[in-house]
Amino acid sequence: MNITSKTIIDFKPISPMFGDLFGDRDPIAVAKHLEQKGILGISVVTREQDFGGSIDLLRRLRKAVRLPILRKDFVTCENDLHITKEYCAEGILLICSLTPNIDKLYEKSLSLGLKPVVEVHTEKEMHLAKKLGAKIIGINNKDITGLEKDNGTTTRTLELIKLAPKDSFVISESGIQNNTDAQAVLEAGANAVLIGTAFWKGNLKI
Repeated sequence: MNITSKTIIDFKPISPMFGDLFGDRDPIAVAKHLEQKGILGISVVTREQDFGGSIDLLRRLRKAVRLPILRKDFVTCENDLHITKEYCAEGILLICSLTPNIDKLYEKSLSLGLKPVVEVHTEKEMHLAKKLGAKIIGINNKDITGLEKDNGTTTRTLELIKLAPKDSFVISESGIQNNTDAQAVLEAGANAVLIGTAFWKGNLKI
């Protein structure tokens, strides 16, 4: 299976577990290369604390490529949505375990023309995503409340995808170590994979 067209590459400068990911690579050049390869899109971490991201990284990547961009951050208020819209990202990550008033922010995202990706990690959170009517659901194989320092694997996706709404677009996130892992979750019914560390460390090939 060719996973390229179903892959979202995560632009996260620092992994709390593995440290610096970019090294001496230019993220803009990498993004342009990935666009030529035909990937589905990119996600950009804009949280500086623990992850080394920035809104400026999002700005520069948006100017460099036409790929759909998902902004990843710990969204807490409507202003976060307006900033996301201002910098022309198409999507915004709403994490069930960390987003207060997620129901209101979900609806506000839609009203602004953003595509909210509702991130779940547990069965309870999957039910919340269903209640919201989420059309795009990200299953995080790792625990974001612990900064993804756990040893989460794709088993989480294989379990939770059975509970996802039939009409939802499901993205398996994090804990994907290589192409074999990516193929396994796609064959299990995921529509896309979001991969960061494995790509930047060279363990997954596009």
